[in-house]
Amino acid sequence: MKRSSRISVTSRPALLGAVVMLALTSASVAAADDGPGPFGVTVDAVANRHTLRVGALFGADRADHLAGGHFCTASVVHSPQRDLIVTAAHCVGGADSDLVFVPGYRDGRAPYGVWKVDRRYLPGGWAKDQDEDSDLAFATVAELDGKHIEDVVGGNRFAPGMATGATAVTLTGYPDTREAPISCTNKPTPHSTSQQRIDCPAFTVGTSGSPWINGDGQVVGVLGGHDEGGTTDDVSYSVVLRSGAAELYEDAAGGS
Repeated sequence: MKRSSRISVTSRPALLGAVVMLALTSASVAAADDGPGPFGVTVDAVANRHTLRVGALFGADRADHLAGGHFCTASVVHSPQRDLIVTAAHCVGGADSDLVFVPGYRDGRAPYGVWKVDRRYLPGGWAKDQDEDSDLAFATVAELDGKHIEDVVGGNRFAPGMATGATAVTLTGYPDTREAPISCTNKPTPHSTSQQRIDCPAFTVGTSGSPWINGDGQVVGVLGGHDEGGTTDDVSYSVVLRSGAAELYEDAAGGS
């Protein structure tokens, strides 16, 4: 398994269908001038209005000294309250510590602020027995300086119900050995009826929770699922986002 675990607060009864996590190889990360480059190649993520919506998760005790402390990835998704992030359930469902989210994190800096993670929403299947087909979670973040996080960095649309592999997706995430994000674009394929997979090198520990974003700016997968995202750096997984994922989003977006 590739990633780390932390807390559980609100759960729904059973969730989701499969999404294949993007596969990664241990190949070296290339530098990128702009854009994602060719399919299946991992590059240093360019800092732009799209990647700043992706950030790293930290324990709250690291809020004042971020460098080297991140353990998972999350991203901002649009919601009526403008305060919602999405990640993998295994990133936020296992411990009792407070967390913070840092969008656009780079090199120990928080260019868009350090945001306290508030309420967490986990499917019942994960809360009960860590069902890999339920490895998806949402969380709200508290206001910072009187602003909602989506007002600062924007948010991508959460889009359950999309066919696996209908279009290419871009993964952006934070390996725990690096202080800046990486990105890779490829086409997901089915792994099972409830999981999808993708081949992208160098998505190591820390990249759990990375969003899979299509060309329309929609989140159609979240790195996690099978073996909590995969047992190698070359292949990653996601649950397939179906009706259970949509219901969990509605709960989180409505604050119920």
